[in-house]
Amino acid sequence: MKKPLHRLLYVQVLAAIALGALFGWLAPHVASADWVKALGDGFVKLIKMAIAPIVFCTVVSGVAHIEDAKKVGRVGVKALIYFEIVSTFALAVGLLVGNLLKPGGDFAGKADAAAIARYTAAAEKRSGVDFVLDIIPDSAIGAFAKGDILQVLLFSLLFGFALLSLGEKGRGMRQFVDDAGHAMFALINIVMKAAPIGAFGAMAYTVGKYGSAALLSLGGLIGAFYLTSALFIIVVLGSIAAAVGFNIFRYLAYLKDELLIVLGTSSSESALPALMEKLERIGCSKHVVGLVVPTGYSFNLDGTNIYMTLTTLFIARAMGSELDLAHQATILIVAMLTSKGASGVSGAGFVTLAATLTAVDPALAPGMAFVLGIDKFMSECRAMTNFVGNGVATIVVAAWEGELDRARLKAGLGGAESPE
Repeated sequence: MKKPLHRLLYVQVLAAIALGALFGWLAPHVASADWVKALGDGFVKLIKMAIAPIVFCTVVSGVAHIEDAKKVGRVGVKALIYFEIVSTFALAVGLLVGNLLKPGGDFAGKADAAAIARYTAAAEKRSGVDFVLDIIPDSAIGAFAKGDILQVLLFSLLFGFALLSLGEKGRGMRQFVDDAGHAMFALINIVMKAAPIGAFGAMAYTVGKYGSAALLSLGGLIGAFYLTSALFIIVVLGSIAAAVGFNIFRYLAYLKDELLIVLGTSSSESALPALMEKLERIGCSKHVVGLVVPTGYSFNLDGTNIYMTLTTLFIARAMGSELDLAHQATILIVAMLTSKGASGVSGAGFVTLAATLTAVDPALAPGMAFVLGIDKFMSECRAMTNFVGNGVATIVVAAWEGELDRARLKAGLGGAESPE
């Protein structure tokens, strides 16, 4: 028996988003208050507190249960090859649309110097060789405390290999990690009950704080970004999905709950545990999901890549500069590097944009002020595109590795109840 509509999570989240936007429009002074912002921020923090333990449990379990250790390396290499190819496509698509639509030519705005200084400082911290060193945590506990996914991922891989080398001696610890993983997913299921509240608060604050005028003034850039992301998902990811043997639209429908949560919170991390669970449900092996999804959150950011190239062109035009092919090639190369390590947290894309602009031409960095006011509206699409791309990547790698149950995939995406 089907649940009534009002009991479905995605319906509740969609209604919360609509009510939040309406509340922000009708009562902007109230909606822009700190307590409203706290509703959205609080939900994202509830999710984030469980991300590091979930990544640890899934990666360790996936590695420790593999008899052939070479398989882990093989999956990782295949995933990285896929990430680089598709990420390059995303960057190129952003440049192509930016050159065709040419947004930014008639823009005029005011800078928020304090906010720009904040973002620029964050970008400078992650530039150059420091990024490589940042992957290695000062301590394992510190990596979990900071919620640095790359550091947690590295520690998890090493710990998983350590358990694998112990053989039978490590069975008890493997079982404990498996049980802890189940407990963390149960915790997430409890937290997800608050998703409509978080979505309402995030949307109400955004509309109340920036108002409809902020959207209208930069509507060209926002529209171009949403259009480019939609084309990338439908054409590029759709073609990849068709080659693997599934329909991109059925895949999107399968993840509708999670996509609406990402939309409401502007954070792809808010739906990471549910994505991993659903990918296993439709036939991707546990260890492939455990390795590819967390890695993809740092190395496969399609939406962030599109955002960086498209927005960099916008800023250059807004500042009266037209970038030539050499500069655009530099953008592509630099953006490929600076996007690595950007997590699914709301606003991380803006930090990588600062790093890209600073590396391409420091004179462009102040232009971040032009998009600061509407970055929140773009972060939703950015997070959703990243989220969709990581799910597709996992299915592709699972199929490539021969560890995709196609019967379960067909059942799950066809609307039938997939076998357990």
